[in-house]
Amino acid sequence: MSSTTRPAALNRTVLGLTGGLLLAAGALAVAAHYGRLRWVRSDDAVVPGTGAPPTWVLWAAVAAAVLIGLLCLRWLLAQVFRMPKSVTWRTGGTEWAGTTVLDSAVAAAPVASDIESYEGVRSASAWLSGGRSAPELHLVVTAEPTADVAELRRRILGHAVTRLREALEVEVIPVSLELDFAEDRRPARVR
Repeated sequence: MSSTTRPAALNRTVLGLTGGLLLAAGALAVAAHYGRLRWVRSDDAVVPGTGAPPTWVLWAAVAAAVLIGLLCLRWLLAQVFRMPKSVTWRTGGTEWAGTTVLDSAVAAAPVASDIESYEGVRSASAWLSGGRSAPELHLVVTAEPTADVAELRRRILGHAVTRLREALEVEVIPVSLELDFAEDRRPARVR
Protein backbone atom coordinates (compact mmCIF):
# COMPACT_ATOMS: atom_id res chain seq x y z
CA MET A 1 0.00 0.00 0.00
CA SER A 2 1.46 3.35 -0.92
CA SER A 3 1.83 6.13 1.62
CA THR A 4 -0.88 8.24 -0.01
CA THR A 5 -3.63 5.63 0.50
CA ARG A 6 -2.98 4.85 4.20
CA PRO A 7 -5.21 7.65 5.53
CA ALA A 8 -8.01 6.55 3.20
CA ALA A 9 -7.76 2.96 4.42
CA LEU A 10 -7.71 4.11 8.04
CA ASN A 11 -10.76 6.34 7.40
CA ARG A 12 -12.69 3.47 5.84
CA THR A 13 -11.75 1.13 8.69
CA VAL A 14 -12.72 3.54 11.48
CA LEU A 15 -15.95 4.58 9.76
CA GLY A 16 -16.82 0.93 9.06
CA LEU A 17 -16.21 -0.12 12.68
CA THR A 18 -18.20 2.86 13.99
CA GLY A 19 -21.07 2.06 11.65
CA GLY A 20 -21.02 -1.60 12.65
CA LEU A 21 -21.11 -0.72 16.37
CA LEU A 22 -24.00 1.70 15.85
CA LEU A 23 -25.93 -0.90 13.83
CA ALA A 24 -25.37 -3.52 16.56
CA ALA A 25 -26.50 -1.09 19.29
CA GLY A 26 -29.62 -0.21 17.30
CA ALA A 27 -30.44 -3.86 16.67
CA LEU A 28 -30.04 -4.64 20.38
CA ALA A 29 -32.30 -1.71 21.31
CA VAL A 30 -35.01 -2.88 18.90
CA ALA A 31 -34.69 -6.48 20.09
CA ALA A 32 -34.96 -5.32 23.73
CA HIS A 33 -38.05 -3.24 22.93
CA TYR A 34 -39.86 -6.23 21.41
CA GLY A 35 -38.79 -8.58 24.23
CA ARG A 36 -36.45 -10.74 22.12
CA LEU A 37 -33.57 -10.54 24.61
CA ARG A 38 -33.94 -12.97 27.54
CA TRP A 39 -31.62 -10.98 29.80
CA VAL A 40 -33.61 -7.72 29.34
CA ARG A 41 -37.27 -7.27 30.27
CA SER A 42 -39.18 -5.03 27.87
CA ASP A 43 -41.02 -3.25 30.69
CA ASP A 44 -37.83 -2.32 32.62
CA ALA A 45 -36.78 1.34 32.85
CA VAL A 46 -33.82 2.42 30.75
CA VAL A 47 -32.17 4.16 33.71
CA PRO A 48 -32.64 2.68 37.18
CA GLY A 49 -34.11 5.18 39.63
CA THR A 50 -34.90 8.86 39.16
CA GLY A 51 -32.04 10.39 41.19
CA ALA A 52 -29.14 12.32 39.70
CA PRO A 53 -26.04 10.26 38.91
CA PRO A 54 -22.90 10.69 41.03
CA THR A 55 -20.67 13.68 40.19
CA TRP A 56 -17.88 11.45 38.87
CA VAL A 57 -20.23 10.10 36.16
CA LEU A 58 -20.85 13.63 34.88
CA TRP A 59 -17.11 14.40 34.84
CA ALA A 60 -16.42 11.12 33.03
CA ALA A 61 -19.05 12.03 30.41
CA VAL A 62 -17.46 15.47 29.92
CA ALA A 63 -13.98 13.93 29.61
CA ALA A 64 -15.24 11.39 27.05
CA ALA A 65 -16.97 14.14 25.05
CA VAL A 66 -13.81 16.28 25.03
CA LEU A 67 -11.68 13.30 23.95
CA ILE A 68 -14.09 12.41 21.14
CA GLY A 69 -14.19 16.06 20.05
CA LEU A 70 -10.38 16.25 19.91
CA LEU A 71 -10.19 13.02 17.92
CA CYS A 72 -12.77 14.38 15.46
CA LEU A 73 -10.80 17.62 15.14
CA ARG A 74 -7.61 15.64 14.46
CA TRP A 75 -9.41 13.64 11.79
CA LEU A 76 -10.71 16.84 10.13
CA LEU A 77 -7.22 18.35 10.10
CA ALA A 78 -5.86 15.17 8.51
CA GLN A 79 -8.39 15.57 5.69
CA VAL A 80 -7.19 19.07 4.85
CA PHE A 81 -3.61 18.06 4.12
CA ARG A 82 -3.19 14.48 2.93
CA MET A 83 0.17 14.60 1.22
CA PRO A 84 3.10 12.67 2.67
CA LYS A 85 5.51 14.44 4.99
CA SER A 86 8.86 15.45 3.61
CA VAL A 87 11.81 13.23 4.44
CA THR A 88 15.51 13.92 4.79
CA TRP A 89 17.85 12.16 2.40
CA ARG A 90 21.47 11.51 3.29
CA THR A 91 23.91 10.65 0.55
CA GLY A 92 27.58 9.95 0.66
CA GLY A 93 30.02 8.48 -1.79
CA THR A 94 32.98 6.21 -1.31
CA GLU A 95 35.31 8.43 -3.32
CA TRP A 96 34.87 11.48 -1.06
CA ALA A 97 34.48 12.11 2.63
CA GLY A 98 31.31 13.57 4.10
CA THR A 99 27.59 13.33 3.72
CA THR A 100 25.09 15.48 1.83
CA VAL A 101 21.75 16.13 3.56
CA LEU A 102 18.79 17.14 1.40
CA ASP A 103 15.22 17.67 2.55
CA SER A 104 12.75 16.26 0.02
CA ALA A 105 10.64 19.46 0.23
CA VAL A 106 13.66 21.45 -0.96
CA ALA A 107 14.15 19.05 -3.88
CA ALA A 108 10.45 19.29 -4.86
CA ALA A 109 10.19 23.11 -4.75
CA PRO A 110 11.84 23.70 -8.17
CA VAL A 111 9.39 21.26 -9.78
CA ALA A 112 6.45 23.32 -8.52
CA SER A 113 8.14 26.51 -9.74
CA ASP A 114 8.69 25.00 -13.19
CA ILE A 115 5.06 23.91 -13.46
CA GLU A 116 3.76 27.31 -12.28
CA SER A 117 5.67 28.93 -15.15
CA TYR A 118 3.73 26.92 -17.74
CA GLU A 119 0.98 28.63 -19.69
CA GLY A 120 -2.47 27.95 -18.28
CA VAL A 121 -1.29 27.03 -14.76
CA ARG A 122 -2.41 29.12 -11.79
CA SER A 123 -0.61 27.24 -9.01
CA ALA A 124 1.29 24.04 -8.34
CA SER A 125 2.47 22.12 -5.29
CA ALA A 126 4.94 19.26 -5.25
CA TRP A 127 5.96 16.69 -2.62
CA LEU A 128 8.53 13.93 -2.73
CA SER A 129 8.15 10.84 -0.60
CA GLY A 130 10.04 7.60 -0.36
CA GLY A 131 13.74 6.97 -0.11
CA ARG A 132 16.55 8.72 -1.95
CA SER A 133 17.00 5.82 -4.37
CA ALA A 134 13.26 5.40 -5.10
CA PRO A 135 11.43 8.72 -4.67
CA GLU A 136 7.76 9.25 -5.53
CA LEU A 137 6.51 12.63 -6.78
CA HIS A 138 3.07 13.94 -5.80
CA LEU A 139 1.73 16.97 -7.69
CA VAL A 140 -1.34 19.14 -7.19
CA VAL A 141 -1.82 21.56 -10.11
CA THR A 142 -4.55 24.19 -10.48
CA ALA A 143 -5.04 25.12 -14.13
CA GLU A 144 -7.14 27.58 -16.06
CA PRO A 145 -10.44 26.17 -17.35
CA THR A 146 -9.23 26.57 -20.93
CA ALA A 147 -5.93 24.75 -20.39
CA ASP A 148 -5.08 21.86 -22.70
CA VAL A 149 -4.84 18.92 -20.29
CA ALA A 150 -2.93 16.62 -22.64
CA GLU A 151 -0.35 19.31 -23.44
CA LEU A 152 -0.01 20.24 -19.78
CA ARG A 153 0.51 16.62 -18.76
CA ARG A 154 3.03 16.09 -21.58
CA ARG A 155 4.97 19.20 -20.53
CA ILE A 156 4.99 18.22 -16.85
CA LEU A 157 6.26 14.72 -17.57
CA GLY A 158 8.61 15.75 -20.38
CA HIS A 159 10.14 18.84 -18.78
CA ALA A 160 9.64 19.19 -15.00
CA VAL A 161 9.85 15.49 -14.10
CA THR A 162 12.76 14.91 -16.47
CA ARG A 163 14.71 17.74 -14.85
CA LEU A 164 13.98 16.30 -11.40
CA ARG A 165 15.12 12.82 -12.48
CA GLU A 166 18.38 14.28 -13.79
CA ALA A 167 18.93 16.32 -10.63
CA LEU A 168 18.32 13.35 -8.34
CA GLU A 169 20.18 10.96 -10.68
CA VAL A 170 17.43 8.33 -10.74
CA GLU A 171 16.04 6.46 -13.73
CA VAL A 172 12.34 6.45 -12.81
CA ILE A 173 10.12 8.61 -10.60
CA PRO A 174 6.52 7.47 -10.15
CA VAL A 175 4.23 10.52 -10.39
CA SER A 176 0.72 11.07 -9.03
CA LEU A 177 -0.87 14.17 -10.51
CA GLU A 178 -4.04 15.80 -9.20
CA LEU A 179 -5.29 18.35 -11.70
CA ASP A 180 -7.80 20.93 -10.49
CA PHE A 181 -9.45 23.55 -12.67
CA ALA A 182 -9.86 27.08 -11.33
CA GLU A 183 -13.65 27.30 -11.79
CA ASP A 184 -14.55 23.64 -11.40
CA ARG A 185 -13.49 22.64 -7.88
CA ARG A 186 -13.75 18.90 -8.49
CA PRO A 187 -10.22 17.48 -8.99
CA ALA A 188 -9.52 14.90 -11.67
CA ARG A 189 -6.80 12.35 -10.97
CA VAL A 190 -4.37 11.60 -13.76
CA ARG A 191 -1.76 8.88 -13.39
